[in-house]
Amino acid sequence: MDPKFLEILHEELAPWFEMTVRGSYDDLDHWTRQVAAVLLDIDTEGEDPLGGLPVLTQLRRLNSGITLISMSRDRRRSVEKQALTAGADAHFRNPVDVPELRATLLETVRYRMGEAERERMRHLAIEASRFQDFVGSSEPMRLVYDSIQQVASSSVNVLIRGESGTGKELAARAIVALSPRAKKPYIRLNCAALPENLIESELFGSEKGAFTGATESRPGHIELADGGTLFLDEIATLSVALQTKLLRVLEDHQVQRLGGRIVRKIDFRLICATNEALEDMVRGGKFREDLYYRIHVVPIQLPPLRERTGDISLLCDYFLEVHCVANGLPVKRISAETLSALEEHTWPGNVRELENLIQRLLVTVRREEIVANDLPSRVLAQSIAAHEAILVPKEGTDFDGEIRSLEVALLTTALNRTGGSKAAAARLLNIDGQRIKYLCRKYSL
Repeated sequence: MDPKFLEILHEELAPWFEMTVRGSYDDLDHWTRQVAAVLLDIDTEGEDPLGGLPVLTQLRRLNSGITLISMSRDRRRSVEKQALTAGADAHFRNPVDVPELRATLLETVRYRMGEAERERMRHLAIEASRFQDFVGSSEPMRLVYDSIQQVASSSVNVLIRGESGTGKELAARAIVALSPRAKKPYIRLNCAALPENLIESELFGSEKGAFTGATESRPGHIELADGGTLFLDEIATLSVALQTKLLRVLEDHQVQRLGGRIVRKIDFRLICATNEALEDMVRGGKFREDLYYRIHVVPIQLPPLRERTGDISLLCDYFLEVHCVANGLPVKRISAETLSALEEHTWPGNVRELENLIQRLLVTVRREEIVANDLPSRVLAQSIAAHEAILVPKEGTDFDGEIRSLEVALLTTALNRTGGSKAAAARLLNIDGQRIKYLCRKYSL
């Protein structure tokens, strides 16, 4: 930069900022994290006259919260666009209006500091609402946390119930993490993931030659869980025959491999999970009543997301933070209208559905803010707030233009449905024949 310009700049900024001048791009990672703002002259000597543009991108990557203002002698609009795309908050062309630069710098630094504080408070809110791997501070979730803490220290069998996607495995892991068996084996088996013949060998183990393909002896999941915890997800899918064998293991605390003669003493805690109504299955003869009472010692019911008032905002912030960091993206934010739409949705897939949606939006939305129009139609269909945001966005709308578009759409649809007959279209729209002729002339239909 020109020494005289630096002197003027220093005098203008001195009351608000401590200014340091650097003549090279060395050690960016170190000094960028020690300043609130960077004024970067993107003009350079040599073959590339705009060699500072990649530095803007690097600075933004190193510190997403820093204020970046670029300057250039090149007065082309395309250069300004490149600088803003590279990460600059604002761009100035030489000769620079120093008072305007100062005002922009102060405004942007205050905004960035406000964003950083809001992000800090958001992070604190997430941390305050966390319990093990759960995020949520609603009353239904507080009851779940209390139940997990009460049951964790014992060795009684636990049945975790809830709709698909509510976090049943998270509850199982939380129980284990808080239990005396936390450092012992934790073995998980999804009973719905394998066919019955494989489930049996996976559960009870097998000896060499017990069946075709059994080329070696293998311990089963029950045996592997000795001293620790066995988690059986989707236990309702077990056949009655396997339920009988599992009941015998729970009663005798012994397991025998398929094709084997040795009976092994076993000590494990059983945690089961299901989204089925086991009571109805017992009445229908599809689930053994005695096994039901064995596994149903302590039930924990996980609430669906639609009943967790206030948790959707926390979960959105958590998933945005986790997946933006995992994908190397700046943390995005969700507009108030979008959050209202998400809170009005019924979430049949529960927390898993919400997390999948957030991941999809991070990929498909390139802006920093996710707005209502970005949401899929199935979510928008249930939302009054989203409909309002679409009809009248925050930047306003052209009333006459919207009415014109609606009239054209109605007329076109009616004419298409009636094969172009204006009289029939008029009857369909409940208007008189003269009016539809007038409107068709008006819109050249």
